Amino acid sequence: MQPVTVSTLKTFEALKNVPDDELQWLLNNCDDIVLQDGDILTIQGQPLGGPHFVINGHIRVYADQNGNRREITTFNSGEVAGYLPYSRAVISSVNSMSVGETHLLSFPTARIREMIRDHFEVTQALVHVMSNRVREFTALQQQNEKMMALGKLSAGLTHELNNPASAIVRDSASLLSHLRMEPQSFKKVISIQMDAAQVDAVNDELFRLLALKDRPHLTLKEKTSREEEITDWLDERDIENSYDLAENFVDFGFTIANLETFCNHIPANYCSPVFNWISNLLVTERMVGDIQESSRRIADLVNSVKTFTHMDRGSDKQYANIHIGIRNTLTMLGYKLKKASITLAEDFDEALPPVKAMIGELNQVWTNLIDNAIDAMEPSGKGTLTIKTARDREFVQVTIIDDGPGIADNIKSRIFDPFFTTKEMGKGTGMGLEVVQRIVHQHHGSIKVKSVPGKTEFVVCFPIDG
Repeated sequence: MQPVTVSTLKTFEALKNVPDDELQWLLNNCDDIVLQDGDILTIQGQPLGGPHFVINGHIRVYADQNGNRREITTFNSGEVAGYLPYSRAVISSVNSMSVGETHLLSFPTARIREMIRDHFEVTQALVHVMSNRVREFTALQQQNEKMMALGKLSAGLTHELNNPASAIVRDSASLLSHLRMEPQSFKKVISIQMDAAQVDAVNDELFRLLALKDRPHLTLKEKTSREEEITDWLDERDIENSYDLAENFVDFGFTIANLETFCNHIPANYCSPVFNWISNLLVTERMVGDIQESSRRIADLVNSVKTFTHMDRGSDKQYANIHIGIRNTLTMLGYKLKKASITLAEDFDEALPPVKAMIGELNQVWTNLIDNAIDAMEPSGKGTLTIKTARDREFVQVTIIDDGPGIADNIKSRIFDPFFTTKEMGKGTGMGLEVVQRIVHQHHGSIKVKSVPGKTEFVVCFPIDG
């Protein structure tokens, strides 16, 4: 192993502009360490050592989550790991170990104050390392959390989109089959002899009935009774397919009085083909309506996703209705709410003015808090999620409450720590609430938690004007 010199330290990107005498001081005061494969450098929950200058080899950084290991990053030759000047992190939130043989120089953490006081250039270089690390870690953390948020939403979106998409496929196939049957009734329709006034009268009455939006809602008993009445009425007039016709006519709110109005404009011997033609038209109308409704549901879901992620906007703060973001988040998580049999209670102050915020980031806040609340209530197979909004002078306050088991006192102070999670591997990154807190702080706001068994309450508060 070659000895480490000032020239060696000059190969570090972070140290290349530091004067030689400063680097010599650093070299004189570091411990020269060689780690073997698997040797531990830092332990989660223990004091953070360093800075460590990796001369050769690799240091792998990972976190333990409920007995499982989650890889975070790797420090390679020429990089600086461990504690850095002015860092507030004195306790390690991660573990690190050597991958293969690793040669590093380790500066005693206890002498950081001396470095800051007497060696400005070295300190400045390491502070620059720290600022870059925070920026890179924050970007990675945000990206990971966004991917986790998408993962949380994907199952529900798949289910929600699958239902209307399947309905469109089914209804379009039925419509095609129905239209192929039309030629069978064409001969009967084409042979009808009615003057223009009679045809206009039938058309006017038909489209008047189709345009009615307030069709009566019938119970099963009422619907059956009306179908029987119309079937008898049609049978008395020798109308073919009376039972099928009656079912269609009742679904569209037709009454015997409406049918008699039609008869007033149709020659008696043509009532059967005309009523069957009308019934066929109603079937087509229903299928097209179902396809339109399913398409609208898909369009609404896609629009909710677009609004939720704010894909069509920049990242700057903008004025927006905060309730739109919360409701879009609930749409995204709707399947999970239904699956867990959770009742939603909304108590929104609709008089709230638009708030100036980064809406996409706030939607991440709502996603994490609501998703955590659902996860807390899910084991019991039921629960109530309560969301409140209110104005507190120049602030907006959003409260998310669940009636789950609560947060244990021994972990309540750690829930906002990076990488801390109580969820099993694959369900939580341990970054959700840390990201929530950071986004809220970016909005010059605060987040508080109160929790007892049966009630956990997260209160987010931030300025209305940004």
